[in-house]
Amino acid sequence: MGIEIDTKYGGTGASFFSSILVIEELAKVDASVALVCDIQNTVINRLIGKYGTEEQKAIYLPKLATEQMGSFCLSEAGAGSDSFALKTKADKKGNYYVINGSKMWISNAKDAGLFVVMANVDLTLGYKGITCFLVDRDTEGLHIGKPENKMGIRATSTCPLTFENVKVPEASILGQIGHGYKYAIGGLNESRIGIAAQMLGLAQGCFDYTIPYIKEREQFGKRIFDFQGLQHQVAHMATQLEAARLLTYNAARLLEAGRPFIKESSMAKYYASEIAGLITGKCIEWMGGVGYTKNYPVEKYFRDAKIGTIYEGTSNIQLNTIAKRIDSEY
Repeated sequence: MGIEIDTKYGGTGASFFSSILVIEELAKVDASVALVCDIQNTVINRLIGKYGTEEQKAIYLPKLATEQMGSFCLSEAGAGSDSFALKTKADKKGNYYVINGSKMWISNAKDAGLFVVMANVDLTLGYKGITCFLVDRDTEGLHIGKPENKMGIRATSTCPLTFENVKVPEASILGQIGHGYKYAIGGLNESRIGIAAQMLGLAQGCFDYTIPYIKEREQFGKRIFDFQGLQHQVAHMATQLEAARLLTYNAARLLEAGRPFIKESSMAKYYASEIAGLITGKCIEWMGGVGYTKNYPVEKYFRDAKIGTIYEGTSNIQLNTIAKRIDSEY
């Protein structure tokens, strides 16, 4: 839970790359568990570590490293891919702010103890009024809705939130007033590498489960694996898996080195999520009828994979980002 958090706050003091490796390994078994680790380490902890005051770090980081789950609150009913069209307001009243509005599709909301909330302190300023607030779960007026009945990643909650005159002190602002949009963009650019790792691990876990089955299953007097048509499909999927891994690791390496990584982050997230859907679908086909049943885990991998092309920027949003970066490079 606190992979990169400094040891003085109870974390391990490890690297961003370490977080990526942990997310990948967890996703080989369960993508939901990997998502909890991803949001905690690549979004919540990093935002507080970068922009938090010493007092905020002392209050929140020890809890986040050991016992508390965090949740990132950006999306709204009318602000999905267009995140900065958000309407949640934070009105200043003396030395505190009053937050009113709602959020949608908030991961980990059912279990989180801390909510990192994006709200606008001045709607006339547009996205330049967006400010980041740290809101504790037990704050009066914060209502957590019923978890969505999702296709996949069902072990993690995804809930709507409602803010009804939620009163937070001025000291709960994370970073600077009006800089929330910068923090959100920067955080998502980094966390997309985590989603790439999640999709990579998920695809690898499904592949690892399926290959032994098709090496044992026999039809027409020989192993399914011995048919050249299937061998070519397996080789193709294995190559794409390795390509996704290299894209993901390279993006993480660039981030750690302090070099430009936004294009590479989007490439990794786009490619890994697309091939996760492809590979898990192929694994179901290779296993035949049993692969389509809930008696085997491959159908769960398939359902879990779909979210990768949707959250933290859809595949089309990633392609837009990649194209913009290429345009600026030439």
